[in-house]
Amino acid sequence: MSPNTTLDAAFRLDGKVAVVTGAGGGIGSAIADVLARAGARVACVDLRAPEDVAARIRSEGGQAVALACDVSDEKQTVAAVKSTLQTWSAIHVLVNGASNDDPTGDITVLKPDEWAKIFAVHVTGAYLMSRAALPAIVAAGGGSIIHIASQMARVGARGRPGYCAAKGALLQLAKAMAVDHADDNVRVNTLSPGATQTRRMVLRHGDMEDAVRYNAPKHLLNRLGQPMEMATAALFLASEASSFMTGTDLLVDGGYTAF
Repeated sequence: MSPNTTLDAAFRLDGKVAVVTGAGGGIGSAIADVLARAGARVACVDLRAPEDVAARIRSEGGQAVALACDVSDEKQTVAAVKSTLQTWSAIHVLVNGASNDDPTGDITVLKPDEWAKIFAVHVTGAYLMSRAALPAIVAAGGGSIIHIASQMARVGARGRPGYCAAKGALLQLAKAMAVDHADDNVRVNTLSPGATQTRRMVLRHGDMEDAVRYNAPKHLLNRLGQPMEMATAALFLASEASSFMTGTDLLVDGGYTAF
């Protein structure tokens, strides 16, 4: 960040183009909203095109398109990037937030195809989207790539071996990419949310009350995170406010890993 940049300007994304995968989910849609409010034009990407998210951004005066993409499919990731470039001619920010609903169980219960699917979406998806978007980001003069990891990248969790392993892999992927592309002016980091109040909590616990009752005491702040709290952290990583930050993990976990 230039010493002449004001604090407000440091968090602005005016003139930038951002691609957000997993934009149909709780955290992903919040990230798309926040980046748009900061001035970015946003390609909202998910397995099914999140038209509602893009429409909401446009209704608030922002610019957004909705794109369908299976991030585990190379041809579809290339097509999503191509479509974004046809619309806005550049990409400056990529947020890899695509996820899937991993089953609960230890490795003797988790089937090989279920294990493979977890890695296909979380890790291979981040690789394929980054591979497709990097040439455009470099051509634009550089930018920021953010992999959405988890506090589970740092600690173990009962019945979540695939999820923990995949999220841990994203931390290392970001570090290696940061080393490879520093000379291209591309910063690569991970954002690791703690348990966040989204649809995924309901799917795993049955209802939100049970999710809060089970998860809140595991966090020093004794509550779940909110999607907007993760979205503002993503804005920090996407913007010039974090210009001296690359190859590291931003942990926003309410103190989950502190004890």
